[in-house]
Amino acid sequence: MITKHDIEQAHERIRPHVHRTPVQTSHSINDIAGCSIYFKCENLQNVGAFKARGAMNAAMQIPADQRSKGIATHSSGNHAQAIARAAKILGIPAYIVMPNNAPLIKKEGVKGYGGQIFECEPNLKARETTLAEVIAKTGATEIHPFNNYHVMTGQATAAKELFEEVNDLDYIMAPVGGGGLLSGTLLAAKYFNPKTKVIAGEPAGADDAFRSLQSGKIELSQSNTIADGLLTTLGDKTFPIIKENVDRVITVTDAEIVEAMRLIWERMKMIIEPSCAVPFAGLLKEKPAFAGKKVGIILSGGNVDLEKALKLFIK
Repeated sequence: MITKHDIEQAHERIRPHVHRTPVQTSHSINDIAGCSIYFKCENLQNVGAFKARGAMNAAMQIPADQRSKGIATHSSGNHAQAIARAAKILGIPAYIVMPNNAPLIKKEGVKGYGGQIFECEPNLKARETTLAEVIAKTGATEIHPFNNYHVMTGQATAAKELFEEVNDLDYIMAPVGGGGLLSGTLLAAKYFNPKTKVIAGEPAGADDAFRSLQSGKIELSQSNTIADGLLTTLGDKTFPIIKENVDRVITVTDAEIVEAMRLIWERMKMIIEPSCAVPFAGLLKEKPAFAGKKVGIILSGGNVDLEKALKLFIK
């Protein structure tokens, strides 16, 4: 089990390599939502997403002799960029398996940090098979996007920082895909602010976490949502933490995601990606449940394809 001390150590370890992102508020959004919202702006993090935290923490704990062979992962984008960046900082190779339909902005980000991309078909089996081949050839160490305790511990530092600035939150919300950020957020709340309830936001078109909590076992993810960063199934390390600690999961439609994106773009002048907007969309969907409360929301990332996003808004 990840301990409070583990999270504190991770925070110190990665501090020189990640931003302490700002916590922002908006009076107009608070008026619309009927509650006080504190946005933890991980969209302003290095690589444009919270993933910089977990990737850096995991990479730094690989023994030096093994680390010199490089690090590898499969990812549709944000974790891929985070691994490439961590490798660049540590002076080692990065081998990244990406689906051939991954957003161009995220592929360019990986290349910009010097990562070597191996494209595959857009399904989990192809990702895992290709990654296994890459590791066999290079001897690199895999850093899984979410099903890795060091990654989860690094992601927990985002919520830790939020609690350090706003210590009396009624709720904290995060999106859920594979569950790395949500698991870290749950553990941060448990150790640093146990009175705060944790609620996850999830796309209705990829609602495996919602269904998994209902059935008591990991259900497979669907792939019918614009929130491309959340098209992953929970892992055997993330699911037990989520099952034990999460208050509930709110599912939202793509239309609700787009409306939440629009509000943050227009009212806060910040670019966020669809996956990032999911928990805020959940709050707006169930406003009465949050009336008058203090709510923290982790804005997970801002790596959006602007042309696609503008088309969503025009519709």
